[in-house]
Amino acid sequence: MPTRTPILQTPPTHISEDLYRRARVVIPDGVNRATVDRDPRPDYVGWGRGAYVHDVDGNGYLDLNNNFTTLIHGHAFEPVVEAVSRTLKDGSCFSNPTVHEINLAELLCERIPAVEQVRFVNTGTEAVMFAIKAARAATGRPAIAKIEGAYHGAYDWAEVGQTGTPENWGSPEAPFSVPCYPGQPRSVTDDVVLLRFNDADGARRRIKAHHEQLACILIDPVPSRAGLLQPDEAFLTAVVETAQQYGILVIADEVLNLRQSYSGASARFGLDADLIAMGKIIGGGFPIGAIGGKKTAMAVFDGQGGRPLLPQAGTFSANPVSMVAGFASMRAMTPEQFERLERLGDHLRTRLRQAIAKYEAPFSVTGSASLFRLHPRLQAPREYREAYLSRNEADTMRQLGRHFKKHGIILPFGAAASLSTAMGDTEIELIVDAFEKALVCEELA
Repeated sequence: MPTRTPILQTPPTHISEDLYRRARVVIPDGVNRATVDRDPRPDYVGWGRGAYVHDVDGNGYLDLNNNFTTLIHGHAFEPVVEAVSRTLKDGSCFSNPTVHEINLAELLCERIPAVEQVRFVNTGTEAVMFAIKAARAATGRPAIAKIEGAYHGAYDWAEVGQTGTPENWGSPEAPFSVPCYPGQPRSVTDDVVLLRFNDADGARRRIKAHHEQLACILIDPVPSRAGLLQPDEAFLTAVVETAQQYGILVIADEVLNLRQSYSGASARFGLDADLIAMGKIIGGGFPIGAIGGKKTAMAVFDGQGGRPLLPQAGTFSANPVSMVAGFASMRAMTPEQFERLERLGDHLRTRLRQAIAKYEAPFSVTGSASLFRLHPRLQAPREYREAYLSRNEADTMRQLGRHFKKHGIILPFGAAASLSTAMGDTEIELIVDAFEKALVCEELA
């Protein structure tokens, strides 16, 4: 049975330190993802069950990371384990299609209003990449517009502007297309127009000024890395209306935020998208990505009349293991389960805000549905520049993460924390208790 409370090993063992030492010899930086938390080194996981994860040193933690929001049912969800075990006996991947990809595609098309057809890939990055390519193929234009500070994976054009700082992000009226890494081609940054989230007038003006080159507007309805921001209706309306006026496609990146509701984030917040990039929860804990959308936008993938405008393939795309895992996970996410998670999230965010008010602490909370994020400032941010952490604020959040860890809870740094269906009132109390203790901790004073 899964542990219902965290376990911290006393005295601690040092297996993770030994593993990290080995890893640094054969893996650059010792890890395979830049997002892995190292403070000062990573904790190597041994196993996970439900809401809890256990490291190789014998410590158990309440997991608010859930592999960056992927595991909506927590770890080792039994319906997924059974479906995958059964499927593996018949083979893990084939060059031919299987019925499993149809089953998952039908489920997504039934639930998400903007999704009339689906193509599967292997990651959220691929989903965003092919959605952008689809918009280019449909419009014949090269450039994209995206939100300043928003994360959309590792495709060059989608990366531009996600790491801007006060020193280089430019004026509010014309945000600078900040390169993501040294040597990123100027030809890439020149084809990316940055918009500020919740700036309706600025969006209309910037889209109009660049409309002749814009194939699409890429937008996460609730940008997580940029602050887990809440969208203004007027802003979303401005984006959609201006895009439609100039024949520009709207791409909703719901790789993370599909968990906002049974029908996804666009449906929840009223964003009329032409294409939707999906991933994370639709794979049940296995690699997956998907591009969905209206038939008119998805037609670029259709090769029945000859070579498609946009060929799309991938050795492991729509592999049966990911398909059955995703189907089992999503089928279990009924409207009732989404509603229960939202009630849990609302209760947690309310309790956190009550604690902040009680102790008059310089924090705020953002988020909706099953996601939340703490900010070391009184006013909750509405756009990336307001959410950007100064050095002192980043130190405060590091200290908060260490405090949570001492109390047996994994709190992501600089990203959304997520609830899972494996959690209940016990877990909410653990989180609130740890946060209240942090607010009277001298290290955070």
